Amino acid sequence: MILMIVGIGLALVGGLWLLVKAFQTSILWGLGCLFLAPVQLVFIIMHWDVAKKPFLYYLAGIVIMVIGTVLGAPALENIQPT
Repeated sequence: MILMIVGIGLALVGGLWLLVKAFQTSILWGLGCLFLAPVQLVFIIMHWDVAKKPFLYYLAGIVIMVIGTVLGAPALENIQPT
C-alpha cells in the first residue's frame, strides 16, 4: 500500500511538472497537454530536452504503482467477505 501511495505521489508530481513545462513553452502546448493526452506525448517527443525529467518522474511513479499493486494483490486474496 505504501508503494502505491509513493507511486501516485511521484506520478502526480511528474505530471504536474510536465504540464508546467508545457505552459512555459506555450499557452497552446499547455492547453493541448491539459485537455488531450496525445498532445502531451507529442510535446514530450518534440521537447525532450525540457520534458525529460518530468516524464521520467511520471514514469517512475507508474512503475512504483504497478510494483505496489503486484506485491499487494496476494494480500487481498486472503480477505474473506463477511
